[in-house]
Amino acid sequence: MHHVGQWLEIAKFTFWWQVISTYILYMVPISILLRGYTFFTQYAYGLVAMAILEFGGYTLGTSYIYPDNILEQCFGTHTFALGMAMFFALYFPIGNWVVNRLYLLFIDDKSRI
Repeated sequence: MHHVGQWLEIAKFTFWWQVISTYILYMVPISILLRGYTFFTQYAYGLVAMAILEFGGYTLGTSYIYPDNILEQCFGTHTFALGMAMFFALYFPIGNWVVNRLYLLFIDDKSRI
């Protein structure tokens, strides 16, 4: 998503290592903690987690918003961080659903043999 955000000139991380710290060290542990909850509960908690991350990143200047990007044109400048948090909060329930489906497809099926 970092490269997509740069390519579409929406937003980007200021430093290369933020990709690892954000996706691996922040989002994966939160996703693991949320995996037993319903889709909407995962989304709600994920929204709080991503709002802290998004607003913090833009406040500290560790994330860069391209001026007049497509999201600002559609939704306005004051809703950018909220929109990003709402989008990325979907990673938690969707990611957990995909991991569960892969587990059932590959691991659980072989344990029945």
